[in-house]
Amino acid sequence: MIENKYQAIIGLEVHAQLLTKSKAYSSDTTKFGEYPNTNVSVISLGHPGTLPKANKKVIDYAIMLGIACNCEINKFNTYARKNYFYADLPKGYQITQDKNQICKGGFIKIKNDDGMNKKINLERIHMEEDSGKSIHDRDPFNSLIDLNRAGVPLLEIVTKPDIRSSQEAYLYLIEVRKILRYLEICDGNMEEGSLRCDANISVMLKDAKIFGTRTEVKNMNSISNVKRAIEYEIKRQIKILENGGKVKQETLNFNAVTGETKFMRSKEEANDYRYFPEPDLPPIILNEEHIEKIKKNIPTLPYELYKKYTEKLKLSDYDASIITESKEIAIFFEKIISHTNNYKRAANYLMGEIKSFLNEKAINIYEFPISPEKIANLVDLVESNKVSNSVASRRIFPELIKYPNKNPIEIANEKNLIQMDDESEILKFAKQSIAKYPQKVKIYQNGKKGLIGLFMGEIMKMSKGKANPKMANKILKKLLNG
Repeated sequence: MIENKYQAIIGLEVHAQLLTKSKAYSSDTTKFGEYPNTNVSVISLGHPGTLPKANKKVIDYAIMLGIACNCEINKFNTYARKNYFYADLPKGYQITQDKNQICKGGFIKIKNDDGMNKKINLERIHMEEDSGKSIHDRDPFNSLIDLNRAGVPLLEIVTKPDIRSSQEAYLYLIEVRKILRYLEICDGNMEEGSLRCDANISVMLKDAKIFGTRTEVKNMNSISNVKRAIEYEIKRQIKILENGGKVKQETLNFNAVTGETKFMRSKEEANDYRYFPEPDLPPIILNEEHIEKIKKNIPTLPYELYKKYTEKLKLSDYDASIITESKEIAIFFEKIISHTNNYKRAANYLMGEIKSFLNEKAINIYEFPISPEKIANLVDLVESNKVSNSVASRRIFPELIKYPNKNPIEIANEKNLIQMDDESEILKFAKQSIAKYPQKVKIYQNGKKGLIGLFMGEIMKMSKGKANPKMANKILKKLLNG
C-alpha cells in the first residue's frame, strides 16, 4: 500500500471548558443552555473603561491539571492579548497566555497501536477565555451570534507532534477526557462544546528527517470524528504528494456527514495574532505552599487506579480499563472491594449484572438501588459456595433490586436457595441423570466429553438449582469414567 511509505505526524490542541460558576475575567454566569446573549456584562462585551479580574478557581484548576499531567508548574504567570477579528469575539481580542504559561512540559500515557505504553509529551497547558458562538443553521439569510460563551474559561492542552496515527489520537483524547472528569474540572461533553479539539496533521516519507507541511483541522464535535478527520487528511495529503503536488498550510473544517475536510482559511502564524502583554491584568505569582495544598487534594486519577487494579488486585487489562473508564463506576467498585477481597468476581458483577441494569434503565450508577456493601455480600455468598453463581445472578440479584434493604443471605434463606452440599444427595441425582441417558453415557465414554453438560443440567433440574456445581461435576466424572 502507498500509505505504508509515509509516516503521519500529529499534534493535538484540546480546549477544555472549565466547570467554574463564573467566567474567566468577569462575574457572568457560565451556565449552559441559557437564553442567547443573557450571560453577558459590560466586561465580557468589552465595553470601554471596563477592567477584567482573574478568576482564582481557573488558576487552581490549571494547577490541578498540570500536576495530573506531570507538568512543571510555572510560578510567574503573565496574560497576553491575542488579537483577531471575528463576529463572535466582542472585544476584538482574546485574553490568553503567550510567554509565561502556567504549565510547561508534562506527558500523558496511552497504550499505542501495538498495545505498548507510550508517552504523549505536552508542550504546555495555558489559561484563556472562549469566544462567543456563531450560528449559521437557524436563519436561512443571516448568521446569528450568541455571546453567552464569550469569556468562559478554557484550558488549552497542547501536545508535541508525538502522535503517529488516528488511533493514538483517539486514545489520547479518551485519556485526557478521563483525567478532566476525574478532577471534576470539565464535564468533557464534546457535543455541548465543553471539550474541543484541533488537529495539526502532516505526512512525510518514513526515512525523511524533516516534517511535511501541516494542516490544522477544526470544528470536530466528537472523539470519533477527530479520528475520522485525521484518517481522511492523511490519505488526502498522501494523494497530493503521490501526484507530484505540494500540501498547502491551511486551516480546514471537517464535515461529519461526508467524512471530508474542506478549506476554511490560510493557516495563521503566531505573528498574525499580534500578541502583546495584557495591560489590565497583573502577573499571577504562585508559591510552593499553594501548589502543594492543591496537590494534596487531587483525587486518585484513572491511571493510578488502573495500576492498582492490574498490579495489586491482579485484574486483567480489560477489566481495569472498563472500570476506570468512568469515575462514578470506579468509586462504586472501590466501595464494593472495601467489603470483599474477591476482586475478580466483584468486577464481573459490576461489568455484568450492574452495567446491564444501568443500560436497561438508562440510569447513572448513583441511581443504582443496591448498596456496594450488599453487592460485596452477594459476591462472598457465591465465593463461599453457599449459592451458585447462576442462582446469585438470576434469583437473588433481581430480588435485591426489588427489595434493596434486604441482605443477600436473607433472600437466599427465604427462597430456599442455599446450595446443597450433601454429597449423598448429589450422588443420588447424578445416578438418576446417568440412568436417564444410557446411550449418551456411551457417547461420552467414547470421547465426547462435552456431554457432561447434559448430565449436569439434569442434576440442577432435580435439585432445583441448589446442587453444588463443583461437587456435582466431580461426582459425575467419577461415575462416568468408571
